[in-house]
Amino acid sequence: MSMSCKDGKSIEDNGKYVRYTPEQVEALERLYHECPKPSSMRRQQLIRECPILSHIEPRQIKVWFQNRRCREKQRKESSRLQGVNRKLSAMNKLLMEENDRLQKQVSQLVYENGYFRKQTQTTKLASKDTSCESVVTSGQHHLTPQHPPRDASPAGLLSIAEETLTEFLSKATGTAVEWVQMPGMKPGPDSIGIIAISHGCTGMAARACGLVGLDPTRVAEILKDRPSWYRDCRAVEVLNMLPTANGGTIELLYMQLYAPTTLAPPRDFWLLRYTTVTDDGSFVVCERSLGNTLNGPSMPQVQNFVRAEMLPSGYLIRPCEGGGSIVHIVDHMNLEAWSVPEVLRPLYESSAVLAQKTTMAALRQLRQLTLEVSQPNVTNWGRRPAALRALSKRLNRGFNEALNGFSSEGWSMLDNDGMDDVTILVNSSPDKLMGLNLSFSDGFTSLSNAILCAKASMLLQSVTPAILLRFLREHRSEWVDNNIDAYSAAAVKVGPCSLPGVRVSNFGGQVILPLAHTVEHEELLEVIKLEGVCHSPEDVIMPRDMFLLQLCSGMDENAVGTCAELIFAPIDASFADDAPLLPSGFRIIPLDSAKEASSPNRTLDLTSALETGPVGSKVANDLKSTGGTSKSIMTIAFQFAFESHMQENVASMARKYVRSFISSVQRVALALSPSNFGSVGGLRLPLGTPEAHTLARWICQSYRCGIYLHVT
Repeated sequence: MSMSCKDGKSIEDNGKYVRYTPEQVEALERLYHECPKPSSMRRQQLIRECPILSHIEPRQIKVWFQNRRCREKQRKESSRLQGVNRKLSAMNKLLMEENDRLQKQVSQLVYENGYFRKQTQTTKLASKDTSCESVVTSGQHHLTPQHPPRDASPAGLLSIAEETLTEFLSKATGTAVEWVQMPGMKPGPDSIGIIAISHGCTGMAARACGLVGLDPTRVAEILKDRPSWYRDCRAVEVLNMLPTANGGTIELLYMQLYAPTTLAPPRDFWLLRYTTVTDDGSFVVCERSLGNTLNGPSMPQVQNFVRAEMLPSGYLIRPCEGGGSIVHIVDHMNLEAWSVPEVLRPLYESSAVLAQKTTMAALRQLRQLTLEVSQPNVTNWGRRPAALRALSKRLNRGFNEALNGFSSEGWSMLDNDGMDDVTILVNSSPDKLMGLNLSFSDGFTSLSNAILCAKASMLLQSVTPAILLRFLREHRSEWVDNNIDAYSAAAVKVGPCSLPGVRVSNFGGQVILPLAHTVEHEELLEVIKLEGVCHSPEDVIMPRDMFLLQLCSGMDENAVGTCAELIFAPIDASFADDAPLLPSGFRIIPLDSAKEASSPNRTLDLTSALETGPVGSKVANDLKSTGGTSKSIMTIAFQFAFESHMQENVASMARKYVRSFISSVQRVALALSPSNFGSVGGLRLPLGTPEAHTLARWICQSYRCGIYLHVT
């Protein structure tokens, strides 16, 4: 029999339901937030602890919790459906605009085709070239106006800005560039956005449309702060700023990009950026390179940088009904591929790579920040707090700085040992060493006054970067050279901060402790615990545990054009947010996939490879078997903190270690290559080969570790 409770007294209510007082509801809600599904004992305890609930039957309290969970589920489902509906409405609007654009394009082509036929029938021209030129000129409906004078004056800069705005908007609406769908991307309410890449245009271009739950003003602020989300961006400096009569802003920028590998120099840009608001209330941020052809202000060439060109690009941010923004992103660049070795040119000529590294990175940053704003109380891994995001940025930036070795940052190159496969750089700048001389919780003190970086690049054949990265991440012991311990040999005691995490004589095993990941799971931040590390002979008696902060990305082998990256740095067990970081790691960049992804003929095949079912699986297997990523470049950079009088010994050890690492990677890559996989996924290796012995040793080690853990 149901009861109705009022003022703590049990009252009959025709057996219908129980009416709770506000005080009772508050007590039940408090318990619900602590435990949404309490056990019978917990409900009994609640009745005993809250006299106001003492006249309610436990069964009725159970029913209240069931109803409360049902309401919460309905609320979440309603919120989810509303979000999906907003996304579908925004995408429908985008598709309708795309349909209108295509219809106008068809009408224009029909008109030009009819005009062409009429001209060829009624006019006799001297040559075919003259005829074509006449037709094209006649079909444009307008004459090219004479450009006003353009110089460093406000009027000249405004002229360049207005022209940039016009060209950018034509690209954003899809009329100025031949766009094809990004391979492997499918539009949908839960996708990152509608991604397109260019085909047959000058340079390389990428375009994206997406819905984000942020105000247009906030979106513009985030996207203009390029170093916060574009990991390859080293710096953006605003050299001049002037307002315009229409309320806009013109900025002169100098931007530097890191080189992704040791085989190519970094790029820089001299840009004009124009920020304005259109008549319909949309924010526009567009930019382009300032070169001699524009007669604008010039910027002297910077040493060690190659001046690249940015064609009209930018962001169109439109307010969305119901909140949020529809963002159109266009990136159009010419990275001067002539300045890099021929094997690397696909990276500098591929629109798919540009989309993965720049365009999609901007959308991911917006989605990540939207999640943090919309769900501020979420504590699971789906959310990356600002502190963790700052750590991942520091890891990536430290690795890129070591990889590029800028002289302005204090790096200087050492003479090689007669072989040019490994480059050694040394840095004694006080800024770089700040915070590295620390006393750790285990009483171990690091004394160092210099940093050494050993870096190299190697070509890999017939191995998928994602598979190789996953193996190296999970089997760290396979690329640690246990025979190299130059520090111990020199009787120099170094602390954990002085080592990049792998330069130890031995360790018992590793434990991966996840910290956070991004929305699309394309990047992981984790702590690696190395158990039983021996830095010196006396450590054999009482080995220590060592901790690494690690950033891992590109482990999805189905993602097209994505590089795989593993960056790590030793940290103290206290894991302070301001802990000094000395990042090391490696980056694997696919080459063949970047070349193939630029072809529109591959779009349908690569998209169908993501389908589920036997057909989709077959296509995916066919893509892997054809060696879609059969060639890639691995770039390595390991950093050491040391005392300056040990420079020669440390440099010798670093060269030997990097060469040993390259040898280990080549052995692993050969074992993981598709040619060694059979029809059932097993490895087919001739008996007695080093690869077979390596695989057998891996199995035996895992078996022994399993038995040891079971026994202990």
